[in-house]
Amino acid sequence: MAHRVHDHQSRLPVAQATVLALPPSSQAKDLRPRWTALDTLLCGAFAGAVAKTVIAPLDRTKIIFQVSSNRFSAKEAFRLIYCTYMKDGLLSLWRGNSATMVRVMPYAAIQFCSHDQYKKLLGSYFGFQGKALPPFPRFLAGSLAGTTAAMLTYPLDMVRARMAVTAREMYSNIMHVFVRISQEEGVKTLYRGFTPTILGVIPYAGITFFTYETLKKLHTEKTKRAQPYPYERLAFGACAGLIGQSASYPLDVVRRRMQTAGVTGSSYSTIMGTIRVIVTQEGVVHGLYKGLSMNWLKGPIAVGISFTTFDLMHNLLLKMHQMGYFTV
Repeated sequence: MAHRVHDHQSRLPVAQATVLALPPSSQAKDLRPRWTALDTLLCGAFAGAVAKTVIAPLDRTKIIFQVSSNRFSAKEAFRLIYCTYMKDGLLSLWRGNSATMVRVMPYAAIQFCSHDQYKKLLGSYFGFQGKALPPFPRFLAGSLAGTTAAMLTYPLDMVRARMAVTAREMYSNIMHVFVRISQEEGVKTLYRGFTPTILGVIPYAGITFFTYETLKKLHTEKTKRAQPYPYERLAFGACAGLIGQSASYPLDVVRRRMQTAGVTGSSYSTIMGTIRVIVTQEGVVHGLYKGLSMNWLKGPIAVGISFTTFDLMHNLLLKMHQMGYFTV
């Protein structure tokens, strides 16, 4: 009996040693959540869809003023919303939102996903792998992400702008817009306004991502909390949207004029030509910055909701990975 107890005790350290001898990297690998590019794409698409749907009536109203020569004011903007509601019903305020969803979901998905990838590449290049990037690479990652998304989804933005400023009788659905533009104005028209879009997206996306990431970094340093609360994320996103959209707004007006020239009877063909006409006829403030106050209302809301939704979805999926809901 004593021999068996002694034999059992002598074998126990061997078993323990065997367990301890397992490669630590393989143990950590099993416990590490498997975060993939697909997860980022899904989070980005959902974030973009939620944000744009919330502010769709304000967005549509802003576009209508941007492409017309009418003076903008908050009173006139809300009068337009009210008249549209009384004439065509509540859902008419979301006209063009289907085209917006078709565009914004891949746009936001590509933007957030490519932003993660660019942060990794730039972090590796500048020697900050796994750490917060310094200011310039942080700005560059945002600019590259926005440019990548805009390049891959631009025709959908053109379609959305056309649907926002026309009656249902002219374009019945998204495919109808593509077909009519291609047949009547040529396929190249689908890329009209592409250059000012890219020129605007570089500072807008760069400043927006830079501001949001910087505010999160400063928050972590001040509070010692790894994750901000949802209302803090909303505030950070609102600040990022406000600064980013204010910096790039004139180019947004120019691209809208060029995109809708085919249905407004105008002949906006070049960036400088469009700017010259707008400034001559409407002035700098009332022309190039028309609707900016509307953007100050909807922009921070949209960006705040987008970043907050993305981060919350990101954390939710991360927990689901850790709990073993997804297997690879």
